[in-house]
Amino acid sequence: MRRLLDWFFRSRDTGAITIAQWPNLVLWIVIVAGLLLWIWPSQGSASFVLTMVVKGGLVIWGADEIIRGVNPWRRCLGAAVVVYEVITLVP
Repeated sequence: MRRLLDWFFRSRDTGAITIAQWPNLVLWIVIVAGLLLWIWPSQGSASFVLTMVVKGGLVIWGADEIIRGVNPWRRCLGAAVVVYEVITLVP
């Protein structure tokens, strides 16, 4: 079991256990758009645009993690985010 957990969480780049990382540019944009959406909730086109920036950014971030994630945990996390966003887009 320990070997499996080590394989799942160990970074292929540094060899360190990696569960979370500092946000990249796409994730910073998602965070800022999410904060703006939270501070100024409106029903207009600005709200729609911010919502699309958040959802689109999360899909881009998730796809990036699937492709370039440093370990299987990060790849699974990216896949889970993409699946969640796609499911919530379907009415």
